Amino acid sequence: MSNDGVNEGRRRVLTALTSVVGAAGVVGAAVPFVGSWNPSAKAKAAGAPVEVNISKLEPGQMMTVEWRGKPVYVFRRTPEAMASLSSIEGRLRDPASEESVQPAYAQNATRAIEGKEDVSVLLGLCTHLGCAPTYRPEVGAEDLGGDEWIGGFFCRCHGSKFDLAGRVFEGVPAPINLEIPPYQYLSDTLLLIGDDQGA
Repeated sequence: MSNDGVNEGRRRVLTALTSVVGAAGVVGAAVPFVGSWNPSAKAKAAGAPVEVNISKLEPGQMMTVEWRGKPVYVFRRTPEAMASLSSIEGRLRDPASEESVQPAYAQNATRAIEGKEDVSVLLGLCTHLGCAPTYRPEVGAEDLGGDEWIGGFFCRCHGSKFDLAGRVFEGVPAPINLEIPPYQYLSDTLLLIGDDQGA
């Protein structure tokens, strides 16, 4: 057997081994690269539903929670605030929430789940340019219209006003009512914001 035959055999073996090692390297580099396309645990958690305990939320009080990096206002309306919602419908841009963003179960005068109308859940971003409106529940606030103000939200950025159902008043920059995120009750005192499959 000549040296050319031996060299040719070695060449084939070396070429095959090099191909196998190269393919393993490509797979070894591709697995972490493709895995990096998956969202991180932090990103998954940011979009996950949020549980909110409202057992200590008194009438007139509001709490702010974060869901998907956005503020969500959860507040309990007083009986007086509930009764006053219908008295201002003529001053609202979309009193029946026909043009606004909310789940079907919240498309009513209180914009809340039936049977639990005293608790309101609103996305805390003005529908004009996304500023965070201030909770102003005090009735008759002089800086917001005096006797005409029955409580609600005021956006300091451009002056938009919303009632205690998140409905926008006429003549302000905000085009639609405050958005209502999907939510449901897990119990009488526990809300799940971001998932309404049980609603």
